[in-house]
Amino acid sequence: MTGRVTSERSLGSVQAVRPLLAKIGDSELALDVVRLAAETRLALDDDNEHDSLLFAFEGSGSLMIGEDTHALAAQAAALVAAGEQFSLEAGRDGLAVLRTTVGPGAELHAPLGPRDAVVRLSDAASDRATGARSFEVLLGPHNGCTRATLFVGHVPPGRAPWHYHLYDEIVWIPDGLGRLHLGSDVEELEPGTAFRLRPREVHVVENASDETDMALVGVFTPAGSPSAAYLTAEVASEYRFTGG
Repeated sequence: MTGRVTSERSLGSVQAVRPLLAKIGDSELALDVVRLAAETRLALDDDNEHDSLLFAFEGSGSLMIGEDTHALAAQAAALVAAGEQFSLEAGRDGLAVLRTTVGPGAELHAPLGPRDAVVRLSDAASDRATGARSFEVLLGPHNGCTRATLFVGHVPPGRAPWHYHLYDEIVWIPDGLGRLHLGSDVEELEPGTAFRLRPREVHVVENASDETDMALVGVFTPAGSPSAAYLTAEVASEYRFTGG
Protein backbone atom coordinates (compact mmCIF):
# COMPACT_ATOMS: atom_id res chain seq x y z
CA MET A 1 0.00 0.00 0.00
CA THR A 2 1.15 3.56 -0.69
CA GLY A 3 -0.30 5.19 2.41
CA ARG A 4 -1.20 8.16 0.19
CA VAL A 5 -4.98 8.05 0.62
CA THR A 6 -6.73 9.80 3.53
CA SER A 7 -10.38 9.27 4.45
CA GLU A 8 -12.70 11.94 5.79
CA ARG A 9 -14.23 9.26 8.03
CA SER A 10 -11.17 9.55 10.28
CA LEU A 11 -12.06 13.16 11.06
CA GLY A 12 -15.20 12.38 13.05
CA SER A 13 -18.23 14.67 13.17
CA VAL A 14 -16.77 17.59 15.14
CA GLN A 15 -17.86 20.93 13.72
CA ALA A 16 -15.09 23.23 12.47
CA VAL A 17 -12.11 22.98 10.13
CA ARG A 18 -10.32 19.63 10.04
CA PRO A 19 -7.21 18.91 7.92
CA LEU A 20 -7.47 16.13 5.35
CA LEU A 21 -4.21 16.56 3.40
CA ALA A 22 -1.52 18.74 4.96
CA LYS A 23 1.03 20.70 2.94
CA ILE A 24 4.14 18.70 2.10
CA GLY A 25 7.55 19.63 0.72
CA ASP A 26 7.40 22.16 -2.08
CA SER A 27 3.69 21.59 -2.77
CA GLU A 28 1.56 24.73 -2.37
CA LEU A 29 -1.65 22.71 -1.83
CA ALA A 30 -3.42 21.56 1.33
CA LEU A 31 -6.98 20.28 1.84
CA ASP A 32 -9.41 20.84 4.73
CA VAL A 33 -13.00 19.81 5.38
CA VAL A 34 -15.26 22.44 6.96
CA ARG A 35 -18.47 21.14 8.57
CA LEU A 36 -21.11 23.38 10.14
CA ALA A 37 -24.18 22.30 12.07
CA ALA A 38 -27.57 23.71 11.08
CA GLU A 39 -27.84 27.50 11.28
CA THR A 40 -24.36 28.04 12.72
CA ARG A 41 -21.64 30.37 11.52
CA LEU A 42 -17.88 29.99 11.35
CA ALA A 43 -15.54 32.90 10.75
CA LEU A 44 -12.16 32.10 9.19
CA ASP A 45 -9.15 34.29 9.79
CA ASP A 46 -7.94 36.32 6.88
CA ASP A 47 -4.87 34.86 5.27
CA ASN A 48 -2.49 37.24 3.57
CA GLU A 49 -0.69 34.46 1.70
CA HIS A 50 -3.09 31.67 0.67
CA ASP A 51 -5.98 31.62 -1.77
CA SER A 52 -8.87 29.40 -0.63
CA LEU A 53 -10.76 27.39 -3.25
CA LEU A 54 -14.07 26.21 -1.80
CA PHE A 55 -16.35 23.41 -2.99
CA ALA A 56 -19.64 22.80 -1.15
CA PHE A 57 -20.69 19.15 -1.19
CA GLU A 58 -23.46 18.87 1.42
CA GLY A 59 -26.24 21.14 2.59
CA SER A 60 -26.49 24.85 1.85
CA GLY A 61 -25.84 28.22 3.41
CA SER A 62 -24.02 31.47 2.76
CA LEU A 63 -20.48 32.64 2.09
CA MET A 64 -19.53 36.08 3.37
CA ILE A 65 -16.45 37.71 1.81
CA GLY A 66 -15.84 41.07 3.40
CA GLU A 67 -19.21 42.84 3.28
CA ASP A 68 -20.60 40.73 0.43
CA THR A 69 -22.88 37.72 1.00
CA HIS A 70 -23.35 34.92 -1.54
CA ALA A 71 -25.66 31.91 -1.47
CA LEU A 72 -23.69 28.65 -1.38
CA ALA A 73 -25.24 25.23 -2.02
CA ALA A 74 -23.93 21.74 -2.72
CA GLN A 75 -22.16 21.35 -6.06
CA ALA A 76 -20.95 24.95 -6.12
CA ALA A 77 -17.47 26.49 -5.85
CA ALA A 78 -16.06 29.85 -4.82
CA LEU A 79 -12.70 31.62 -4.64
CA VAL A 80 -11.51 33.58 -1.60
CA ALA A 81 -8.36 35.48 -2.50
CA ALA A 82 -5.40 35.92 -0.18
CA GLY A 83 -5.99 38.68 2.35
CA GLU A 84 -9.80 38.52 2.25
CA GLN A 85 -11.77 37.87 5.43
CA PHE A 86 -14.55 35.34 5.02
CA SER A 87 -17.03 33.26 6.95
CA LEU A 88 -19.51 30.47 6.30
CA GLU A 89 -23.06 30.20 7.61
CA ALA A 90 -25.05 26.96 7.39
CA GLY A 91 -28.71 26.67 6.50
CA ARG A 92 -31.29 24.36 8.08
CA ASP A 93 -29.58 21.21 6.80
CA GLY A 94 -26.04 22.20 7.79
CA LEU A 95 -23.17 22.80 5.40
CA ALA A 96 -20.05 20.86 4.40
CA VAL A 97 -17.31 22.44 2.31
CA LEU A 98 -13.93 21.38 0.94
CA ARG A 99 -11.30 24.09 1.26
CA THR A 100 -8.11 23.81 -0.73
CA THR A 101 -5.51 26.39 0.21
CA VAL A 102 -2.99 27.46 -2.42
CA GLY A 103 0.20 29.11 -1.24
CA PRO A 104 2.04 32.12 -2.66
CA GLY A 105 4.68 29.96 -4.35
CA ALA A 106 2.18 28.77 -6.96
CA GLU A 107 2.87 30.03 -10.47
CA LEU A 108 0.39 32.70 -11.52
CA HIS A 109 -1.62 32.30 -14.71
CA ALA A 110 -2.76 35.43 -16.51
CA PRO A 111 -6.45 36.14 -15.72
CA LEU A 112 -8.62 35.39 -18.74
CA GLY A 113 -11.90 36.72 -17.39
CA PRO A 114 -13.52 38.56 -14.47
CA ARG A 115 -13.82 36.82 -11.12
CA ASP A 116 -17.01 34.88 -10.40
CA ALA A 117 -18.35 34.98 -6.83
CA VAL A 118 -19.92 31.49 -6.83
CA VAL A 119 -19.97 28.94 -9.67
CA ARG A 120 -22.52 26.12 -9.79
CA LEU A 121 -21.56 22.79 -11.30
CA SER A 122 -24.70 22.84 -13.47
CA ASP A 123 -23.46 26.06 -15.12
CA ALA A 124 -19.96 24.81 -15.96
CA ALA A 125 -19.15 23.66 -19.49
CA SER A 126 -18.21 19.99 -19.98
CA ASP A 127 -15.05 18.79 -21.73
CA ARG A 128 -13.02 15.59 -22.24
CA ALA A 129 -9.83 14.37 -20.56
CA THR A 130 -7.63 11.24 -20.53
CA GLY A 131 -9.41 8.20 -21.96
CA ALA A 132 -13.21 8.62 -21.81
CA ARG A 133 -13.12 10.80 -18.69
CA SER A 134 -15.06 14.06 -18.77
CA PHE A 135 -14.87 17.10 -16.53
CA GLU A 136 -16.30 20.53 -15.72
CA VAL A 137 -14.00 23.38 -14.68
CA LEU A 138 -15.54 25.53 -11.94
CA LEU A 139 -12.60 27.78 -11.01
CA GLY A 140 -9.65 28.75 -13.16
CA PRO A 141 -8.06 31.62 -15.09
CA HIS A 142 -11.25 31.99 -17.14
CA ASN A 143 -13.06 33.37 -14.06
CA GLY A 144 -10.25 35.04 -12.14
CA CYS A 145 -8.61 32.13 -10.28
CA THR A 146 -4.97 32.52 -11.31
CA ARG A 147 -3.13 30.23 -8.86
CA ALA A 148 -5.03 26.97 -9.40
CA THR A 149 -7.85 25.20 -11.22
CA LEU A 150 -10.77 23.41 -9.52
CA PHE A 151 -12.75 20.89 -11.53
CA VAL A 152 -15.21 18.03 -11.12
CA GLY A 153 -14.32 14.91 -13.10
CA HIS A 154 -16.30 11.83 -14.12
CA VAL A 155 -14.44 8.54 -14.53
CA PRO A 156 -16.34 5.84 -16.47
CA PRO A 157 -16.08 2.16 -15.49
CA GLY A 158 -12.61 0.75 -16.08
CA ARG A 159 -9.29 2.55 -16.23
CA ALA A 160 -7.44 4.98 -18.46
CA PRO A 161 -3.89 4.27 -19.72
CA TRP A 162 -0.91 5.07 -17.50
CA HIS A 163 -0.23 8.80 -17.69
CA TYR A 164 1.11 11.79 -15.77
CA HIS A 165 0.57 15.54 -15.43
CA LEU A 166 2.97 18.43 -15.12
CA TYR A 167 0.89 20.06 -12.41
CA ASP A 168 0.66 19.40 -8.66
CA GLU A 169 -2.78 18.03 -7.75
CA ILE A 170 -5.08 17.10 -4.87
CA VAL A 171 -8.07 14.84 -5.57
CA TRP A 172 -11.14 14.12 -3.41
CA ILE A 173 -13.74 11.40 -4.09
CA PRO A 174 -17.36 12.47 -3.44
CA ASP A 175 -19.04 9.46 -5.03
CA GLY A 176 -18.19 5.99 -6.31
CA LEU A 177 -15.66 3.24 -5.62
CA GLY A 178 -12.29 2.93 -7.30
CA ARG A 179 -8.56 2.35 -7.04
CA LEU A 180 -5.49 4.54 -7.27
CA HIS A 181 -2.59 2.83 -9.07
CA LEU A 182 0.92 4.17 -8.47
CA GLY A 183 3.41 1.77 -10.00
CA SER A 184 2.84 -1.61 -8.33
CA ASP A 185 1.02 0.00 -5.36
CA VAL A 186 -2.77 0.13 -5.25
CA GLU A 187 -4.99 2.13 -2.86
CA GLU A 188 -8.74 1.62 -2.53
CA LEU A 189 -10.89 4.72 -3.08
CA GLU A 190 -14.33 5.41 -1.63
CA PRO A 191 -16.49 8.48 -0.94
CA GLY A 192 -14.67 10.88 1.38
CA THR A 193 -11.13 9.81 0.49
CA ALA A 194 -8.46 12.15 -0.83
CA PHE A 195 -5.00 11.77 -2.32
CA ARG A 196 -2.18 13.84 -3.77
CA LEU A 197 -0.47 13.48 -7.16
CA ARG A 198 2.89 15.14 -7.61
CA PRO A 199 4.15 16.55 -10.95
CA ARG A 200 5.18 13.81 -13.40
CA GLU A 201 3.93 11.05 -11.07
CA VAL A 202 2.72 8.23 -13.33
CA HIS A 203 -0.67 6.94 -12.18
CA VAL A 204 -4.07 5.52 -13.06
CA VAL A 205 -7.38 6.30 -11.36
CA GLU A 206 -9.62 3.27 -11.86
CA ASN A 207 -13.40 3.15 -11.51
CA ALA A 208 -14.23 -0.21 -9.90
CA SER A 209 -17.91 -0.08 -10.87
CA ASP A 210 -19.27 -1.97 -13.86
CA GLU A 211 -22.11 0.45 -14.50
CA THR A 212 -21.80 3.96 -13.04
CA ASP A 213 -19.28 6.78 -13.26
CA MET A 214 -17.05 7.64 -10.32
CA ALA A 215 -16.93 11.35 -9.47
CA LEU A 216 -13.88 13.27 -8.28
CA VAL A 217 -13.05 16.84 -7.33
CA GLY A 218 -9.57 17.97 -8.33
CA VAL A 219 -7.51 21.09 -7.60
CA PHE A 220 -4.15 21.62 -9.28
CA THR A 221 -1.48 24.23 -9.77
CA PRO A 222 -0.23 25.82 -11.99
CA ALA A 223 -3.73 26.61 -13.26
CA GLY A 224 -4.67 25.23 -16.66
CA SER A 225 -6.69 22.44 -18.23
CA PRO A 226 -7.44 19.04 -16.61
CA SER A 227 -7.02 17.49 -20.06
CA ALA A 228 -3.28 18.26 -20.08
CA ALA A 229 -2.06 14.69 -19.54
CA TYR A 230 0.95 12.84 -20.95
CA LEU A 231 1.30 9.15 -21.76
CA THR A 232 4.34 7.20 -20.63
CA ALA A 233 6.82 6.33 -23.38
CA GLU A 234 5.70 2.67 -23.33
CA VAL A 235 2.02 3.54 -23.61
CA ALA A 236 2.65 6.19 -26.26
CA SER A 237 4.61 3.67 -28.34
CA GLU A 238 1.75 1.17 -28.06
CA TYR A 239 -0.79 3.81 -29.12
CA ARG A 240 1.30 4.71 -32.19
CA PHE A 241 1.63 1.04 -33.09
CA THR A 242 -2.06 0.21 -32.70
CA GLY A 243 -3.43 3.52 -33.85
CA GLY A 244 -5.37 3.79 -30.51
